[in-house]
Amino acid sequence: MGDAIPVQLGGPPDIEIDGALVAQGLGLDVATFRELMTIRKVGVLCERGTGEDAGLYRASFYHEGRRVRLVVDASGQPVEYPTQPHPAAERPDNCHHNVTIAR
Repeated sequence: MGDAIPVQLGGPPDIEIDGALVAQGLGLDVATFRELMTIRKVGVLCERGTGEDAGLYRASFYHEGRRVRLVVDASGQPVEYPTQPHPAAERPDNCHHNVTIAR
């Protein structure tokens, strides 16, 4: 086996992201996007940055073959805005709803 690497586990961070940004990126109106989030039809994967990206998070949202990714700081403010919606081959099985959408 190779050298061990440290893994730091913690509870999920509380991050609020502007729902209008995500809705627009998925080609949805905000009300429809919120409803889809409520009924868990939008997958969310949030990744915590390490090293030089410490303090940043990449939130990926998946719906009907589309993906929108935002890089945000700990307060949910985008530091990198989404471009065009990207096709997503498949939504990862490990998508979690650990991101709050700001109203």
